[in-house]
Formats: sequence, C-alpha cells, structure tokens
Amino acid sequence: MTGFAYRDGEMHAEGVALSRIAREVGTPVYVYSSAMLRANYRAFADAMKGLDAEVHYAVKANSNLAVIRTFARLGAGADIVSEGEMRRALAAGVPADRIVFSGVGKKVSELRAALEVGIRQINVESRHELDMLDGVAGAMGKRTDIAIRINPDVDPNTHAKITTGKKGNKFGIDIDLAREAFAYAAGKPNLNVLGVAIHIGSQITDMEPYRHAIRRVREFVGQLRADGLDITRFDVGGGLGITYRNETPVPIDAFVGMVRQETGNMGCALSFEPGRRLVGDAGVLLGEVILVKPGVARTFVIVDAAMNDLIRPTLYEAWHDIVPARQPAANAEEIVTDIVGPICESGDFLAQKRTMTPLAAGDLVVVKSAGAYGAVMSSTYNTRPLVPETLVDGDRYAVVRPRQTYEQLIGADRVPAWLE
Repeated sequence: MTGFAYRDGEMHAEGVALSRIAREVGTPVYVYSSAMLRANYRAFADAMKGLDAEVHYAVKANSNLAVIRTFARLGAGADIVSEGEMRRALAAGVPADRIVFSGVGKKVSELRAALEVGIRQINVESRHELDMLDGVAGAMGKRTDIAIRINPDVDPNTHAKITTGKKGNKFGIDIDLAREAFAYAAGKPNLNVLGVAIHIGSQITDMEPYRHAIRRVREFVGQLRADGLDITRFDVGGGLGITYRNETPVPIDAFVGMVRQETGNMGCALSFEPGRRLVGDAGVLLGEVILVKPGVARTFVIVDAAMNDLIRPTLYEAWHDIVPARQPAANAEEIVTDIVGPICESGDFLAQKRTMTPLAAGDLVVVKSAGAYGAVMSSTYNTRPLVPETLVDGDRYAVVRPRQTYEQLIGADRVPAWLE
C-alpha cells in the first residue's frame, strides 16, 4: 500500500493534502503516514506467526517518539545504539525488557544506565566491552544477559558506507576470533552468555547474503554448544531495503520464510531488527521552490529543503524520487534540472540531472521515501533550524516535532565570562 497519492490533482498523505500541512506548518517539513507505519509492521508480525520471534524496531532509522510509540502499541520492542535512543524508547512506551542495546562503542555510563533500567539484552561487540560490562554489572550487583555480535564476513551487496558484516568493517567480532571471545565471556561471573547477533548491512535487496550469513551462524552455534555453551537466542539483525529508484525489495514474508527455514532446527528464539523497511517509504520531505535559476550548463531549481534536512543524497549518492505536490498534466513537457538547496556547499543537492516538469517559485515538491535516515540525521548547518516532523492518521495530522526557533538554536550557545 501507499499512504501518499494524488487526489483531485493534489498529493495527499492519507486523507490530508500536503499543501495544507505546508500552509499551516511551513516548509521544509517531514510528513509520516501512520497507515503505512502500521502496515509495514504488520507485514512482519503476520510473517512471524508460529515463530518464537520478536521485532525490535531499529530506533536509529527514525527516533521520533510518535513513530516509536506507534510501533510499541503494535507490540514492537526496540533496538538501540545509545543511551539517548534507550531513553527515547522508554519515553515512547517500549518496556525495558523488550530493548536490545547494540553498538560498537558503548560507554561505561551507557552500560550502567542500561543495567539500571533492566533492558532485555546487550549485544557485545569486543573483548574490551566484555570486560567493561562485567565490571559495571559486578559493581551494581547484577548479572546481565548478553549476545555477542559476530562479523560473518559476508558481502551484502549494498553501498560501502552501510556495509557492516565484512572483514574490514568496525562492527562485531570476526567470526574466526569469535569462538575464543565466547569462551572468554563464559568465564565472566556477571555475564549470562545467551545469544549470537549479526547485522550485515542496510538497504539489502538480495536474500542470498542473509542466507549465507545465517548458515555460517548456524554452524558456529553448533560449535559453541559443543564447547558447552547454552545458546538460546539468535539476533538476526535488520537491513532489508526499500524501493528508492528501481530496486526490487525482498518481500517480508519471503525473507521471514527463509529465516524460518534456515533456523528451524537451531532451537533459538529469534530477534528481527527492521528499521528502514518499517519507516522508509512511510515518510516524505515537503519543500517549496524558492527560485528557478537557468544556467548555460543546466537549470537549477532551488528549494528550501537542503542537505542539512536530508543528507542522504550528499552522503550516499542516494536517489529519492521527487514529484510536484500538484499533479502535472499527462502531456506536460519535461526538462532536465538539478534540485538543490540554499546551503553554501556544492554538495547541497537533492537530485541531479533529474527529468521533471518545469517548476516555478512557490511550487511544492515532495521528496519521497524519506522516512528513514532523514530527520534523524538532520543538522543545523548554516544556522538553519531543525526541520519539523508531522504524523498523519487518516484525515488528521499532528506536529510531532515543532520547528526549532532561532532563539532555541542560538540560545543553546554559551559565551564565556571573559567575552562578556
């Protein structure tokens, strides 16, 4: 399904015209569809029926409280990578015992905070972290459940900057060294070694790398059990891709079916950690054309949404479909243009050499599939206030993060006494 479609010539989010949100909230602005969030989650829930499995939503994809709460009310837990994300998940209503703490560089203070609230599991990524966590838990008089994240050295065939399961990536413990790490962890008095975790990358559109990684883990778990370890949990990770341009995403039921088949005799409870697949196509970035600037080499459409609002095109060379909020005529002419922002960087673009119908100052543009790694990666570069976020539910909407004011932005700075 899609929560965004033209109605009577105007793009809507469910039952709300995007022009109404632009008029009442201003631009740029993120718009999320509750119906799509729910549909995406239910696709996972339906596919998992009969499995001993849970969904832990990867908060890093979109950490807005309203988004997390939408999933929490459907039964999702949370996969977090920082104390801040843990606090967001708790504030959104995710029970502590349904939170999994991943991440390659946890601080002592973060581990302590996680143990204080009693989260479900900590996914440890290094021998040093095993020592840290054992020390923190011992000082608190606690014994904590852990999984160890291994690096299975599998190429997920995705962008180099979002590959996480190959040798040379910073994540996890190399599978060739992991057996020793598990034995070391088993000797720690304050750690309960229950599981194995993997995460091989993001925007994955091919099941075979996942299948290969799971088979490597299955064999590895057999070795651990031969060593006397009682491994009862397998954190499969996330990373399933969506359609940005011409990708063909793996159907959720097919993916879960493959996992069901490959793990059927492992005797492990499973954890899935989808992020992008739950929120990516459930959000758009809405911007307004400031001016159109013809040039000798190309025409620039300058909009008020910029790289500080959506950095994916600049950072990952990512493609996002961009359409006008008002539906063009079927036979409308088209031109090739760059859609850029007002940031003082040549890398500030949303699209390059894009074929579109001509735009004019005041027109609204819709940047599609911007629900993941959009607002959550935004910044205040060029002293531009953080973009607001809105959530639509049927024919109603709410502002779920107000636009930052200049007073709030500048007021966060402190001038030292010697400059007063």
